[in-house]
Amino acid sequence: MRLLLVEDDPMIGEAVQAALKDAAHAVDWARDGATAREALACGHYDAMLLDLGLPDGDGLTLLAELRGRRDRLPVLILTARDSIEDRLKGLDGGADDYLVKPFAMAELLARLRAILRRQGGQGEALLGNGAITLNPATRVATAPGTGDIALSAREFALLHALLLRPGAILSRGALEDRIYGWGEEVESNAVEFLIHALRRKLGRDAIRNVRGVGWMVVKEA
Repeated sequence: MRLLLVEDDPMIGEAVQAALKDAAHAVDWARDGATAREALACGHYDAMLLDLGLPDGDGLTLLAELRGRRDRLPVLILTARDSIEDRLKGLDGGADDYLVKPFAMAELLARLRAILRRQGGQGEALLGNGAITLNPATRVATAPGTGDIALSAREFALLHALLLRPGAILSRGALEDRIYGWGEEVESNAVEFLIHALRRKLGRDAIRNVRGVGWMVVKEA
């Protein structure tokens, strides 16, 4: 998934970005509100991790702008503000979750997985289309006739994007957005290479090509 991290503290930002990348997410890191606004205007994100104490304003203002234009982007607040009043302001202001610093990276990743599941209309911890099952916590997939299949970070990122919306067609650009963050070189034919690898592991019909449009996983009955 492609995430926008809005955090001005270099140490926290580097640690969170590294943890998110290790969890197979593409991460763009904005260090102030102005950069975050530009990123939101130009790119598509699956979720935003938002610090409240930004150098050019309060993160709650950015959240209010987002919700004011009816943008439903999932937002996880990451902040040192730990009073119940601050928590209520954040959640009532439109945040999907609120995590107080310092926090464990494992908890951050678990909360993010829960937010992304809800956004995709999935209530269960495992993602699936009726045939393929994917565990976001372990990056292990199963398909008819296979056992547990461990996926690479980018294989997981691509399959996760497709399984969040079974039956929906995702273009090459949409899939690349889920795999690469700012400053990362987009490798030639990366999408085709990853799809070939996933088909080899999960079956040739695991991912369908819609010629000239993109790729999808079929929503099984």
